[in-house]
Amino acid sequence: MDTDHAVVMTTCANEEDAKPIIDVLLSNGLAACVQVLPINSYYLWKGDVANDSEVLLLIKCKKSKYEKIQNEILNFHKYEIPEIIQLPISDGLDKYLAWIDDPRDQTETF
Repeated sequence: MDTDHAVVMTTCANEEDAKPIIDVLLSNGLAACVQVLPINSYYLWKGDVANDSEVLLLIKCKKSKYEKIQNEILNFHKYEIPEIIQLPISDGLDKYLAWIDDPRDQTETF
């Protein structure tokens, strides 16, 4: 089953930098859920290998909201070139996907 849902990923230096992004996405109804995970990133940057502790944001959303989500991340992000990618959700629990569709409708019990 192909769905209209996605996970958008971005990284931030820390939770303090991530908080404004999380707040705007949730308060504007662009995301149903944002999970924050501590990670270690190894990457090439300006010809050197770099390593940083970061937080990874997993943003559960409708695919159709990607452009607005990207714009809001760019409005608040502190990185020169932030990771902003969308991964499609190909399938999932029907009730969970329905919640992503309308997270403000809390009539379903999980």
